[in-house]
This record gives sequence, C-alpha cells and structure tokens, in this order.
Amino acid sequence: MSDADLDRATAEATDWRAPPARAVRLHAASVALGFAAFPLLACAAVLFTSDVDELWRRLGWCLGALLLASIAGLLLGARLRFQRWVLDDAGLWLRQGRLWWRETRVPVSRVQHVDLKHGPLERRFGLATLVVHTAAVHLSGITVRGLDDADAQHLRDALAKQLDDAGDAL
Repeated sequence: MSDADLDRATAEATDWRAPPARAVRLHAASVALGFAAFPLLACAAVLFTSDVDELWRRLGWCLGALLLASIAGLLLGARLRFQRWVLDDAGLWLRQGRLWWRETRVPVSRVQHVDLKHGPLERRFGLATLVVHTAAVHLSGITVRGLDDADAQHLRDALAKQLDDAGDAL
C-alpha cells in the first residue's frame, strides 16, 4: 500500500467509534479503587498504631489522602472517554488522548492473532478488551479497552477474515 493510499484511508476513516459510557464509568471506578487501596491500607495501619489523642487529626489526614487518591484515580480512569477506534480495509486505527494524541495503525498484514478478554466486571457490563498481536518485536500489539462486546467480536472476526482473505492463517 502506497503513502497516497494510506493518506486516503486516513481521510476516509472518519467513522471513529468511542467506547460506551458504561465502559468509561467502569474503567474510572476501577482505577479509582486501585488508587484508593494504598492510602486505605496506610490509613488502617496509622489508625491502629496511633494514640487516642492523635486519632482525629490522623483520621482527617487519612480521609484527605483517600479523597485525593480517589479523585486522581477517577480522572486518570476517565481518560478512556478520549479513545476512538475505526476498522477499515487498511487495518485497525486507534486514537487515544485529548491533549497529546497517540494514533496507532495496525495494518492487517501485520496482525498475528487477535484475543478477546472478558474480566468479571466486563462480563457483567457486556464489555470486552481486544488485544491485537502483531509481528513487531517492540510494542508487539495494541489493546483496545472498553469495547462493547458485540463490537469486540465484530472487530475480532473482521480482522480474522481479512487475514484469511490475505491468505494468512490466524
């Protein structure tokens, strides 16, 4: 595929798809819980070892640290809302970020195999994570989080079909 074909494919790839809102909420909540776990454990240790006179002051610091960690986790987890993807004849495009964009293109000819991951919470909310493995050694694949389960299966099947059409085995 020539550079002109790639430019045309990029220009035509205007049908960028966003993750569903439930995926953004789930990702933000899970990252916030992960961030809050460390201050929560530290708070428990401090509270069990402190004197009664110092308890209220230390409890205030612990709740403040817990609140800050949870807010930071929510903000970092909500970054998923700036993820977009599109599948075209050239391959899979993934765009991430708001201020600093990161755009990744995986040509179909470079795809080795495709995995779908369904964690317990993802299954509960009808979501999936698509992992596309490529032939590259460094950064040998991309992960698309927060896909609707039907979209993830469609992407997997479409990438596999394109591989089969190209004569490669999946």
